[in-house]
Amino acid sequence: MTDHPGELKPPTRQHEAAMATVLASPTKHVPRLVTSRHARAQMHGTSAIGRFNDRLALLITTGVGTMWAAYLFVLIALVSFPQALSALLAGDTVTGISWLSQSFLQLTLLPIIMVGQRVISEAQDLRAEADHETLTALHRINVQQLQILESLEAMRQRQN
Repeated sequence: MTDHPGELKPPTRQHEAAMATVLASPTKHVPRLVTSRHARAQMHGTSAIGRFNDRLALLITTGVGTMWAAYLFVLIALVSFPQALSALLAGDTVTGISWLSQSFLQLTLLPIIMVGQRVISEAQDLRAEADHETLTALHRINVQQLQILESLEAMRQRQN
């Protein structure tokens, strides 16, 4: 498989080993929490260059993905607004529409969308952690139930 956007990557060896354990012996399975740190390590690698790329990407994303960046980009876009407005009033609608779409909307919507995505991502992370806790508890209950059933089966076999 190639690394094209939207394309699924093959499962990791850790995942394959965990699935083999689950299928072979479900009672020995231990639920694991996969965090964004694990995903970043798999995406960029754990080498010095991979860690550098990861940190640089996070630094840029967290810097641009703020409302302060959106406010700054609005101010930058407004620098060329008077020229675009005078061109629009002179009948040059292309310049006015170009300013609106290229200078204003693209500059300002990018950080706003990134902030929204970060809020959504944090909410998903919190839900994933809560789900992991619930699934871990359910897993332990299930293991206990299986142990009770095995004990009952052993007692039944001794009685026969």
